Amino acid sequence: MAPKNADAEPHFIDRTPEYEDFMQKLTEFHQKRGTNLDPEPKIGSCHIDLLKLFNHVVKNGGYDKISAEKLAWRRMTEEINIPAGNIAQTSFQVKSCFYRFLAAYEIKSVHNQEPPPKELLEDQSAKGGSLLTRTWENNPFKNAGGNPDAATDHSGDDSTPARERPANPNASSARASRGLREAPPQRVLFQPDTGPTRTARHASGHHPGGHHTGHSNSAGNNSVRDSQSASSHLANISTPTSHPAQAHSALAHHPSTQQQHLSRGVSASYQPQITDNISSAVNGYEPRQNIIVPILPVNTPINNPSEFMKKKRQRLLVSSPYDQSQSPAVRLPCIGYEGPNIYLRCLFALRSSLPAEQAFALTHLVRISFERGDKYKFDSFPGLSDGLIDKALEVGSIFYHVNWSISFNSVESEQNISVLDGLNGTDDILDRISCLAPKPVSDDVVPADQQDLLTNVTEAVLTIRNMVILPENAAYMADSISLRDLLCILLNLPPLDMLVEVKHYALEIAEVITPYLVLEPHNPMYISIVSQLKSSDRGMILLALRALARTSMNLEATNRLGDISTETLKDVTTWMLLNDEDLVDACLDFFYQYTAVVPNVEHLVQAVNLEILVSHLVRLLAHGAVKKPIQVVLKQSQARPPPNQVAVIPKDLVKRLLATDEPIRCQQWLRGFFEEDSNSVITQMTVWQAYQNAFSEPVKQNGRQMINPSEFIKYVSHVFPGAQAQIIKEPAGNKFVIRGIRARPRPLGPDGRMYYPCEWRTPERRLCGESYSNPEDMYKHILASHLPTKEGSNGTEPDTSRHAICSWFRCQKFNKPTSDVRAVALHTKVHAAYRPVPFDSKVSSKSYIEPAKVMNLQGENTPTTTDERNQPQAVGVPLSAALVLCNIARNVVKTKAEDGLLKKQEMGGEGGGWNERLFRPILPRLREVMTENASLTPYMTRLLITANLLEE
Repeated sequence: MAPKNADAEPHFIDRTPEYEDFMQKLTEFHQKRGTNLDPEPKIGSCHIDLLKLFNHVVKNGGYDKISAEKLAWRRMTEEINIPAGNIAQTSFQVKSCFYRFLAAYEIKSVHNQEPPPKELLEDQSAKGGSLLTRTWENNPFKNAGGNPDAATDHSGDDSTPARERPANPNASSARASRGLREAPPQRVLFQPDTGPTRTARHASGHHPGGHHTGHSNSAGNNSVRDSQSASSHLANISTPTSHPAQAHSALAHHPSTQQQHLSRGVSASYQPQITDNISSAVNGYEPRQNIIVPILPVNTPINNPSEFMKKKRQRLLVSSPYDQSQSPAVRLPCIGYEGPNIYLRCLFALRSSLPAEQAFALTHLVRISFERGDKYKFDSFPGLSDGLIDKALEVGSIFYHVNWSISFNSVESEQNISVLDGLNGTDDILDRISCLAPKPVSDDVVPADQQDLLTNVTEAVLTIRNMVILPENAAYMADSISLRDLLCILLNLPPLDMLVEVKHYALEIAEVITPYLVLEPHNPMYISIVSQLKSSDRGMILLALRALARTSMNLEATNRLGDISTETLKDVTTWMLLNDEDLVDACLDFFYQYTAVVPNVEHLVQAVNLEILVSHLVRLLAHGAVKKPIQVVLKQSQARPPPNQVAVIPKDLVKRLLATDEPIRCQQWLRGFFEEDSNSVITQMTVWQAYQNAFSEPVKQNGRQMINPSEFIKYVSHVFPGAQAQIIKEPAGNKFVIRGIRARPRPLGPDGRMYYPCEWRTPERRLCGESYSNPEDMYKHILASHLPTKEGSNGTEPDTSRHAICSWFRCQKFNKPTSDVRAVALHTKVHAAYRPVPFDSKVSSKSYIEPAKVMNLQGENTPTTTDERNQPQAVGVPLSAALVLCNIARNVVKTKAEDGLLKKQEMGGEGGGWNERLFRPILPRLREVMTENASLTPYMTRLLITANLLEE
């Protein structure tokens, strides 16, 4: 099951300095304690970050608190984003991981206590909790016989508690204690006693209807219950289907019936009235039921003559001197034996040389190899590979006048052209094929026998292809010399449409077995695969490129890929221009193996235009890339320090608030001049004095009363739920503060608009300080108060006959007196209209937070995959292109072409050799890829270092 928070980053180990320090301390702790530590425990496919797990568990209360809460470990697993296929199993693994490696460290470092010894902690199961109080006396595992599963656990994440069955001799109380855990007792219908009627014999003084004292009755009742329990137990042992205790219980509830039984005589269900002197075992004895023994008649010649005649006939057959196989009874197959299984049936049918049997076998082998390819192995069925190869070799008789066969005698193979050497291989197989006389075969009309034979050959090759997909079968068939000769024959068949399928299967077989082979340039199989690159079939080219690129992949030998023609190299370079990702990837894999050898690079320089090839490779670095914006945080967001004083209330805001009554005026003033901040503290006196200075005089002039200080402080908590009035004890005395609010740097109006102060410097070099929320009001204030205006214009028209300057804070324009007062007035509109936030937007609840400074960049993301440490790694076409470029840069300087180019450059022109010539023109693009594509950065860095271009 995936984590609930699917958008969250998956769990990985964050190797920060804090993590390294924590792991060092944890390692020292376990060494000192004498316990083992796995620094990177693995749960499923995910490595666990012990620091993250430790911090998260400690944050939620520690091991004991989480273990005491039901299903809490499942919540821990989901919160730290550990992938879980089975959440119950994974949560217990997470709990066990913390228990083994971190529980003792938590007790020592967090709780400052000595952890229990490892015999009580690490050596026990993770089930249970209460580690802080665990001692030898209250060890939860000491009564479990060393079995931790017997301990009780309340976390709900471990396992189902064992069912408890308390032993109680009283059946009724036992059933009551078990509750609904046991099935209800079976009820047995009453069956009357059918025994003979006899006079009951009783002890003297004991009559069926006699009366006794209370003590006797109590004792009798107890003994009856004991006898009933004992009789029930014995009855269950002897006859599980009988329930005498229930029958006695029924009789006890029906006295009239019991009296009737007593009057009829002795019965197996008789119970005496007084049982003081009677043992409960004797009283509970029940006689066994009669066993019915079947009686069969004895066979005699009179009552069963046919049986005696049969035995006589068998004795005569045994003593007869004639061949018993002629007897019809002996020729019948063994009863119950169905013959070999389908695997052996197909194997024997394939080796039988019977066409019908071989057709049956091949049809079933194709299906078996496809459906059971993961279990069907050549080494489990000796002779299967030889039979399939022999059948596939019959393809030669369809198109040539030859019947291929395999011999393990080298002399016979040399004398007969149709005999293949199965011991050392047929080195001249290609020459033999070229000498064969072809048959006139057409794709249009094919005889029925040839078509059936071709179908059998195709099924044989397909069976081999399906089976070699399994690595064990591929390694097995790679050692088969005959298979290599078969592939050479199949790949050199005539170019007919009917043979396309067979050739595809042959190349797929070659693709799978070449990683286990070393193919030299003169090897017939290598030559046959290279020749397929001249085909016009995309599938043939793709399979041939993959087979060549994967040669010797599982061996230590180098795949040299020698004797590749110039035309083939040009074709491969041209195929890289196609919009075919599979073909381009195969071409890059081929070039990666080809350019790893210096002689191949020497031939490549002469065969193709290496500059054009390098430009194509650089273009493929961005194959499948997606542009994605990247934000780089230059400075983290931080809170501004709180103002020392409360802002002065603007005049127009005073008029607006005076139009309201208490407590609305108080609440609006608090919202406009303060905001919530859990880390800030302000004195109650500062808040009250600021409110009193703003409204005391205007309220008195209007004949109203101010709100009381105590009510005012209460309204602070009403407006700001997070604010609290507190008393801080200091040496100088108690300090009454309000925690959770801070003063706003600029006041806020009831409509949500912020007031901005006028920053015009007065002749006394002080700021004006008047605040306005509207740019038009600010502009009118500047004209009326700070610029010369015409008389009678009410400060709306500037006086052009006088000089003016712009005294706005930090403004360098019009800093000298000028007669163009109208220009200065127009310039002040810039200051009046400037605001850090738009006027129509609401101010955020945390306006004191200074936003982080980020830089937006543009990045490239190419296909990636994650490694075992959840780190992205480049894959696909971009990675292959980068590796080919690194091979060219490393090996081109070792060729003779490098020496020739250097001599030519010494005579005149730029120096640097082939690397300078190939990579200097594309250096900007390489740097761009290195900086924008994080997954290709290591490869681009390696390339630039190899080409001696990084230091520039």
